[in-house]
Amino acid sequence: MTADVFTTRHPFLDGKPKRMLIDGKWVEAASGKTFETINPSTGEVLARVAEGDAEDVDRAVASARRAFEGPWSRMKPFERQGLLLRLADLVEKHFEELAALDTLDMGAPISRTLGNRLRALGMLRYYAGQALSIHGETIPNSLPGEYQSFTLKEPVGVVGAIIPWNGPLTATIWKIGPALATGCTVVLKPAEEAPLTSLRLAELCQEAGVPAGVVNVVPGYGETAGAALARHRDVDKVAFTGSHLTGQKIVEASAGNLKRVSLELGGKSPDIVFADADLDAAVPGAGMAVFANSGQICSAGTRLFVERRVYDEFTARVAAYGTSLKVGDSRDPETNIGPLVSAEQLERVTGYLAMGRQEGARPLSGGERLTGGELSKGFFVPPTVFADVRDDMRIAQEEIFGPVISAIPFDDIEEVIARANRTQYGLGSGVWTRDVSKAHKLARSIRAGSVWINCYQAMDPAVPFGGYKMSGYGRESGKQHVEEYLNVKSVWIRTE
Repeated sequence: MTADVFTTRHPFLDGKPKRMLIDGKWVEAASGKTFETINPSTGEVLARVAEGDAEDVDRAVASARRAFEGPWSRMKPFERQGLLLRLADLVEKHFEELAALDTLDMGAPISRTLGNRLRALGMLRYYAGQALSIHGETIPNSLPGEYQSFTLKEPVGVVGAIIPWNGPLTATIWKIGPALATGCTVVLKPAEEAPLTSLRLAELCQEAGVPAGVVNVVPGYGETAGAALARHRDVDKVAFTGSHLTGQKIVEASAGNLKRVSLELGGKSPDIVFADADLDAAVPGAGMAVFANSGQICSAGTRLFVERRVYDEFTARVAAYGTSLKVGDSRDPETNIGPLVSAEQLERVTGYLAMGRQEGARPLSGGERLTGGELSKGFFVPPTVFADVRDDMRIAQEEIFGPVISAIPFDDIEEVIARANRTQYGLGSGVWTRDVSKAHKLARSIRAGSVWINCYQAMDPAVPFGGYKMSGYGRESGKQHVEEYLNVKSVWIRTE
């Protein structure tokens, strides 16, 4: 598919208000309220969406509980696998439509959203495989007499899933996939900035045969629907992706029934370039470690540490690379950098641009909102590189969530390790070097959940992803992700 998908009305955008899915039925919010979701490239309203709140969350959780304790609990692993494989086939069939929805609703360029095909399908089919791989173990014990001991793995129960707006399709799959694989049920709260793809994917869940109540979707605002889900006493687990500030509130809310919590939060990830690196590869690699998705990626390598003897050359090249990227309407297949998701996010990012200059950082490229011509109605910020950045500047310490690089020189390996770790976050990190000893030393020394060496943002369904420190706890992807949705039960049998 090319931009041809945008020459006619998107099939999901039929002019009717979008309702929420509860107990297998598409219903309005109990309050009757709706909210607008808009195209950040143009400022145009895409749809009105049911605005859920605590009452709707109550209904959805009750539905999920009934489903969990009903026929769903008796469904065999092979049947759950079949559901996931059917869902994967439907996502593949409708993938271009789903990619277009992501592009319209949150602003990622169509070239990027179409590039998520392998990831989206790979995750669903990986979780389908994991559905048949859940098992306990027999454990020898040392008690006197005759005892057998073994473990069972059982689904946690009702999961409250709260996702961000920066990748709606894959974020939704990342929460629904392991729940279906393990036998849990889900109440999903999509981000209010970009709820449409989650709602469309819920339709495909129904088409795949997912029973009523197993997947529920309640759009709404974080402070109402999200907060109600986090504190709900009949939710057994919350899986959240978003800011560390909201993550802290979710942990506090979870105390009411000590629900399980997994958190994938923000980052201020170091990306370290040594003078011995393949600089031709490192320039676009370090650039797109931040510029991709307009910088709206939690593990973006926004603190760019460059060895001093190549600092000026390298930062100038990254700035030139960013300038060469086309910023524009996300529907254009030639666009490399789309808009920020909302006016609120635009205000946040441009505030940091002004702050960087005030703190003494020097913009090598970008640094101002784009308002010319067709970009005037959208939320566009160009790829920006700040030089002369110090570690204590706010642009070097705080998550901006925009296409903004803070370039910082360093002199030796021990120094850069200490400075790379001098942050409250620990989600991603990158290292660019031809020296295998440096690569291994940095991989061991950086306190982050992922270390990418001579690459950045490589992701695979089988490889776990998550954070250290204020970047959260728990893992997504890999067998560790499935374990997050399971309880371990010990069974003892006295056989004398």
